[in-house]
Amino acid sequence: MLLYIDFPQWLSPVIIPGLPLRWYGLMYLVAFGLAYVFTNIQLREQRLAVARVVTGDDVMNLFFWTILGLLVGSRVFATLIYDTTGRYLARPWLVFWPFDDNMNFTGLQGMSYHGGLVGSVVAFVAYCKVKKIDVLEMGDVLITAVPIGYTFGRIGNFINGELYGRITSAPWGVRFPNAQPVPTSHPAVQAVAEETGIDIVGQSFVNLPRHPSQLYEAALEGIVLWAVMWFIFRHRKPFKGFMVGVYLIGYALARYVAEYFRTPDAGLDFVFQLGPADNPGWLYLSPLNITTGQVLSLLMMLAGVLVLFILRALNRSRHGVETFENGNGGAGGHSTASQHERNVRRNTRKKLKRR
Repeated sequence: MLLYIDFPQWLSPVIIPGLPLRWYGLMYLVAFGLAYVFTNIQLREQRLAVARVVTGDDVMNLFFWTILGLLVGSRVFATLIYDTTGRYLARPWLVFWPFDDNMNFTGLQGMSYHGGLVGSVVAFVAYCKVKKIDVLEMGDVLITAVPIGYTFGRIGNFINGELYGRITSAPWGVRFPNAQPVPTSHPAVQAVAEETGIDIVGQSFVNLPRHPSQLYEAALEGIVLWAVMWFIFRHRKPFKGFMVGVYLIGYALARYVAEYFRTPDAGLDFVFQLGPADNPGWLYLSPLNITTGQVLSLLMMLAGVLVLFILRALNRSRHGVETFENGNGGAGGHSTASQHERNVRRNTRKKLKRR
């Protein structure tokens, strides 16, 4: 009886052998399609001012440019920042080249979430500014629809057998065929091999079961985050841009947790090692050993908090000015309603004293 799960042999990254159709690319299309559907659902609710000025063509064009920015940003970050081989720095034209050295179609394998976020935000804001669309209100709409798409993107990672997790003896651990073999001399490797019933006698390296961290992320970054934003906060946002801040904090928290189960990118390992120093990337030893993804998640979380504080302050300030300008007095002989009430009470007290 196996105490782990072997990666399904029938599951291939290619949909139809011989054709340049891959599950990963299809999952991206599903993700974009769902985001588009949920964006339009919100616009049809007619509760938003932006819904009265954004046409169907605007939504389609906005998605086109935002997706283009996402793909460019995620690919550039993945190849020029996360890749430690120097291959793309030496030959930058390969960044968007979808073939390997033998001219086999591979698609654009290797995408960076944080790079995609930067690229999509730049493209989104630029389009909204050009078309005079309220950036914050439209941003709330789009960002609320986005997380459900991550579910399918991470499933695509699982089908590709990439971004797998750290070794584990959990019964749901998956032995990915392309996972990096680990040295049998390590005590943790010996312990996991014994618990899972894998024979390592006479071997220097062995492929052990890994956390299916892609599926953890599909659940946390996708289903859970989307459900929280869609069902809890969507109709309760107190000011424009609130959903953007919630998303930044929510995604960062989900990603930070998932990173404890995910193997760090090759060559990057841990940025901060406040726990055991002898900690290979494929092994979880301490929550104090922090990966690059976790550092970026902490920065993203901080950005989300700042967004909420700043937009909340601006919203209060704006409403204060509106109250002043629309009240019964102020500059030009008008005062706010509250000032008017205080004047009435003061005059009443004076009249009582005279009596």
